[in-house]
Amino acid sequence: MDPVFKALADPTRRSLLDELFREDGQTLSVLEGRFAMSRFGVMRHLRLLEDAGLIVTRRRGREKLHFLNPVPIRLVHDRWVSKYAEPWATALSDLKTRLERPMEKVFEIYIKTTPERLWQAITDPEIRSRYNFGARQTTDWTVGSTYVMGAPNAPTPLGEGVNLEVDPPRRLVQTMVALWGDDVKAEGTSRVTWEIEPIAPDSCRLTVTHDQLREGANEQLYGGWPMILSGLKTWLETGELLTTPGSLLYGA
Repeated sequence: MDPVFKALADPTRRSLLDELFREDGQTLSVLEGRFAMSRFGVMRHLRLLEDAGLIVTRRRGREKLHFLNPVPIRLVHDRWVSKYAEPWATALSDLKTRLERPMEKVFEIYIKTTPERLWQAITDPEIRSRYNFGARQTTDWTVGSTYVMGAPNAPTPLGEGVNLEVDPPRRLVQTMVALWGDDVKAEGTSRVTWEIEPIAPDSCRLTVTHDQLREGANEQLYGGWPMILSGLKTWLETGELLTTPGSLLYGA
């Protein structure tokens, strides 16, 4: 956690995170215009935030977009801060934003595991229920097939979708329709992409991109990802279950 705390210690870097909290997916040129410092200075701060995992960058044509990654803050909350200041930590990790275009959310986390074991944790329904709020995905994991997401204690299915790409143990792309309430059901179809990249013999970088969300989409659709990914990391690295507000919904 040291790089995260070091990155958050600087007021300029906190201001950059505030800007991405307000409007995600900004370019360097746009961010530079919001600060009274050189382009090089803004780049240096962005690099430190990226090294700490607090932001993720994506190329879109000639532009490089910067996205807020709330997962490290969630890990600080779940593994350390919550013991001392639960209300403060919950408010800090409640990250949301509005864009003037269809929304895209990018989440990145590093996990001490192999790509094969990580893929199994994503696709095995029983393992997935351990960190995904008690929910399981039932499917045959072939391209074009459908899946249903449900939980034993849920009266109706929680979601459904189609497997667009299935490339074990590297990439999984699925459509998603949330069904746990009329408010989220009205949001229609979005897309979730899981990308696994080995970075060492025993470690992986997992990037989850949730896109094709409408402007101002209901936060229930994407707000649970930091808790889900924190629970996934905890289970793979320790074998223990991580108790979060989401895990109490359908887990028991």
